Amino acid sequence: MLILHHMQDSGNCYKLRLLMAQLGVPFRVVDVNILAGESRSPEFLAKNANGRVPLLELGDGRYLPESNAGLFYLSENTAYLPNDRFQRAQVLQWMFFEQYSHEPYIAVARYWWRIKPGGREEKRDRFPEWHARGYQAIAVMEQHLANNPFFVGGQYSIADIALYAYTHIADEGGFDITGYPSVREWLARVAAQKGHVPIGWRPQ
Repeated sequence: MLILHHMQDSGNCYKLRLLMAQLGVPFRVVDVNILAGESRSPEFLAKNANGRVPLLELGDGRYLPESNAGLFYLSENTAYLPNDRFQRAQVLQWMFFEQYSHEPYIAVARYWWRIKPGGREEKRDRFPEWHARGYQAIAVMEQHLANNPFFVGGQYSIADIALYAYTHIADEGGFDITGYPSVREWLARVAAQKGHVPIGWRPQ
């Protein structure tokens, strides 16, 4: 059985829980309290030297860190990853965009705004930059989604999962997406997909 080493509040970890729920893949979770330094323990670092979650533990004992790598691995030969060569590259394009232009601002702002105790005051000087850059990413999404129901090939894919994870809770980092109607409509389409689960869901 697959094992997901995760933190429940993490959007990156949610990506994998969401996809595995939609795939109907049995898995269990192991909670890792990053605030208590559990991802920096010698035991965890032996599994992922980068000391981060999520970490997907495969049935054969191998470990796969990084949320989008996990999405790509799990979606192989499923409807969530296109067969077309160019569309597969487009999926990667949007997943790289998520990690480079989206997550470093929207997810980081949320961490310090909501999750890290005292973080909002500690990082108050950083929020203007995070918000400016985060809104730039949301604007790119808005432009694309104005003419496309999903990010690649008109079909729901792991590109949507990657971007949905932190966009749908962007308000928890101080973002207001009211002025981005195409993004809001896309969020509703993603939430309406078969097997969708909220970020608070975990397997029994």
